[in-house]
Amino acid sequence: MTQKLTILDIAKLAGVGKSTVSRVLTNDPKVKPETREKVEQVIRDSGYVPSKSAQAMRGGSAKVVGIILSRLDSPSENKAVSGILEVIYQAGYDAVIMESQFSAEKTNEHLAVLQKRNVDGVIVFGFSECDLSAIEALKHKAVVIAVDTDRISSVGYDNHGIIELAMNRFIQQGKQHISYMGVDPSDKTTGLMRLNAYKACCQNADIAPCYQTGQLSHESAYQLTDDVIGPKTQAIVCASDTLAMGVAKRLQELGRSDIQVSGVGATDLLSFIFPNTFSIDPGYFKAGHASANLLIKQLSGQQSITHLTQEASLK
Repeated sequence: MTQKLTILDIAKLAGVGKSTVSRVLTNDPKVKPETREKVEQVIRDSGYVPSKSAQAMRGGSAKVVGIILSRLDSPSENKAVSGILEVIYQAGYDAVIMESQFSAEKTNEHLAVLQKRNVDGVIVFGFSECDLSAIEALKHKAVVIAVDTDRISSVGYDNHGIIELAMNRFIQQGKQHISYMGVDPSDKTTGLMRLNAYKACCQNADIAPCYQTGQLSHESAYQLTDDVIGPKTQAIVCASDTLAMGVAKRLQELGRSDIQVSGVGATDLLSFIFPNTFSIDPGYFKAGHASANLLIKQLSGQQSITHLTQEASLK
């Protein structure tokens, strides 16, 4: 077909009313599955591309998903965003990406802007002081990553399993003097949960715990490294690859090549620069993929509130 089709043309080809086509394009969950499939098949066969601006002006679907990261320079969140984009692009959606900078106020401002732009849904990367009430008000139009809530769908990481994987690998190698470099426990996930996992592993393996917590930066880890090493230290488990880089740099300066370091994040640069390291992959890309799939299904009425935990693996 060379002539540009309209919604009315699609309606005639599908044997339905114009309003039914509009409801399919706006992901109205009230449309019967068989009717939706028939209309969508006609759209696919005809190559019809709806105008996003026209849909938004009608109060319908803009085919846009808002993504609110905590940090634009976060390697882990960028991996998750790659997973999100792969799914939403395939589903015909565009993305608007914003940064919260760990600010609840800024997150709420972004949510208000996205609602005014009539985006179809949002995916928010959570943090300790995040105001969940504003996100939960969106109901089926929202999914959060790395934060606990019962009111909207969420995708979380196995924070205990992440540290347990690293500890078990060291223990299986016969190491008994294993220290830990973490994040301040005020951070409930990367901080508190991963620290508690280290303590539990130490207790189970009859290992004397030795740990420090600070900021989520390689500078902080670098400064604290001397406080977690001694003559018998064999390994240091780190709560993130960022921390592992700071620790490995300090150990390199001290000439402690006898100490092995683990991180979290599956950052290729870590083992490339510091060979005596390895990293746990929390599944950031897969978590982004899962969150986007959840949102798309919720927008079409095919999915109720769901909570997923992404499994970690050794890189």
